[in-house]
Amino acid sequence: MLTFIGLGLYDERSVTVEGREAIRAADRVFAEFYTSRLVGADVADLDAYHGVEIEVRPREGVERDPGPVLDAATDGDAAFLTAGDTMISTTHTDLRLRAEERGIDTRVIHGVTAQSAASSLTGLQNYRFGKATTLPFPYAHGGDDVPQSVVETIEANRERGLHTVVYLDIKVGTGPTGLDPDHEEYMTADVAAELLADGWADELAVVVARAGSPDAVVEADRLSELAGRDFGDPLHLLVIPGDLHHVEADALAGLAGAPSELLGE
Repeated sequence: MLTFIGLGLYDERSVTVEGREAIRAADRVFAEFYTSRLVGADVADLDAYHGVEIEVRPREGVERDPGPVLDAATDGDAAFLTAGDTMISTTHTDLRLRAEERGIDTRVIHGVTAQSAASSLTGLQNYRFGKATTLPFPYAHGGDDVPQSVVETIEANRERGLHTVVYLDIKVGTGPTGLDPDHEEYMTADVAAELLADGWADELAVVVARAGSPDAVVEADRLSELAGRDFGDPLHLLVIPGDLHHVEADALAGLAGAPSELLGE
């Protein structure tokens, strides 16, 4: 059996009860933290809380060389952990398919995701979100601007009146010069807002910082204004709202401090 377990958003306690029980029952436990991470806990915290030894796999150890994970699931019960919900990344869907091809039973134990938290914390209605996008570091796509694919996603959603979640780039094990096991970098919302303000300086955006933590931050303003603020430690994301229902507008004013002139009031 190979069980994929989402750890939730913040620390070792964010996992569901079902997930915690499955981790403790597994013969071997693997994890990756290159797609996202728990900002309130490190691997040692997870080891101590669950009473297990977690084997962290780098990207190449999941995508190119999943053999140790699959072998462990062939010989016994293995768990594979990620922050958030474990099946948001297509990488992990590929790993699950590889397991199924080898006749290994699989199951998924879900965790809270950044997307659902973004809706909950901002008050924007979940069914009014369109396609999400990821804003990369400029060096990651070979330019100094916003990739056209990001622009097109935001504009397409805006034309339909839909909100856009903009995930912010994470680089773990890879930096400006290529593979670097010591590199760990998280794009912050002020940097993202500055990049996006080149095209939408006066447009409303919402910062969500450290969702799931005791000190989560939600702030709404013009992108040009958000670009000059410090939102503290990662992880951050941005939401570009589309057309606002009056309840959503009230929520952004009351929960995120959005200026009334940006809400059509």
